[in-house]
Amino acid sequence: MGFLDKFIKRGPAAALPSLDALLEGKVLPFGSGDLAPHLEAFEHLQDAAHREAWAASLSALAVKGLPLPSVWDEAQEEILPELVPAWVPERDGGFARLCIEGLRLRLRVGDRIVQPADLTIWDISDDSAVEQALENLKRRSTNKTFERLPSGVYRGPWRDRLDAARLLLPDLWKDIFKDQRPFMAVPHAGCLLFAPQVLLPKLVEAVSQELGKGPLLQAALFDRVGDQWLPARMQEPHPMAFPQRELKALDLTRVLQVQSQDLDPALGRSATMSSVRTQDGRPLTVATWTAGGPCLLPSDCDLVGFVTEDGAPLGIYWRQSLPRLAELKGETVAIWGPRRLRFERFPTGEEREQLERFADAKQMLDILKGQSGRPAPKPAPDPNAIPAHLQGQLGVQSED
Repeated sequence: MGFLDKFIKRGPAAALPSLDALLEGKVLPFGSGDLAPHLEAFEHLQDAAHREAWAASLSALAVKGLPLPSVWDEAQEEILPELVPAWVPERDGGFARLCIEGLRLRLRVGDRIVQPADLTIWDISDDSAVEQALENLKRRSTNKTFERLPSGVYRGPWRDRLDAARLLLPDLWKDIFKDQRPFMAVPHAGCLLFAPQVLLPKLVEAVSQELGKGPLLQAALFDRVGDQWLPARMQEPHPMAFPQRELKALDLTRVLQVQSQDLDPALGRSATMSSVRTQDGRPLTVATWTAGGPCLLPSDCDLVGFVTEDGAPLGIYWRQSLPRLAELKGETVAIWGPRRLRFERFPTGEEREQLERFADAKQMLDILKGQSGRPAPKPAPDPNAIPAHLQGQLGVQSED
């Protein structure tokens, strides 16, 4: 046994670092009274790495100027999920999880957005926190059923700013269309809409009526593929392909508007975003590049319009042909959200002639007059067309 003891016997366990030792030399805004409710969670950590991560989380909150969270025993009764556009947590930080293309799940306790540091301080896994939040939302969702609107579209009845998040609770809606492919929309946090494919025009109409009633969440429609929600990919000649493109353009324009507010003005001028329609009604996004200084051009646009410093139109060209100008290379701008490139100089007339043209200067002037002056002519009635009042909200000049 003595021989085996040499291999089996281990030395004494290394002493775990104390919180005082881990915080030595650090200046934090949290006093002993603030930390006291959380010390039990810290003392339960039985390895040095977890204790070090716990202490580092205090520093992470201090850097952001955030107070400590409430203890988990209290927070678990209040924690709730919410859906936000994908760019929101990218810009603001906080815990976030991809759940739907273009949207993220994040967690909230009262007015506080749950931080990764909160989960560490609580010693709670991401999955456990999400599961608890969904369970809390489920309890809030009983005893109500989806409302069937006169159009045949179904709408969530809760009106508590958490309607969109209930998309994550399939038991609530899985039986609405048992034998039909479901489509949905979440134009803002307080609205969840469902419709079968045959009622897609009515669903677009319902979305248009909700625009502006809350911060835009996602204008574009989604559909269910297996166990996943995906942006509805309706290809031409599908009658709803153009309305879906226009709704996507609205989402892009909105994020570019917000993004432009965070861009350093010293980098240059942000290209303004708008949309136009081709003769067959196809909506296209246009980024307008004004001469006279560096331009911050979004990569996700169909067309680029060029104007002089005085605003005189020079023509509109397809964005995909811009790389032809080898001497005019853009530099990627460090910014959250959609990619932007910074171009130091305005392309010359000869360079613009190398691009694939969409509209010449005169045609561009006519387009600009149509956007800023007379309303676009209304098409002949079509049950599958985008509603007229939606056309009034989409496809107009919109600066970012």
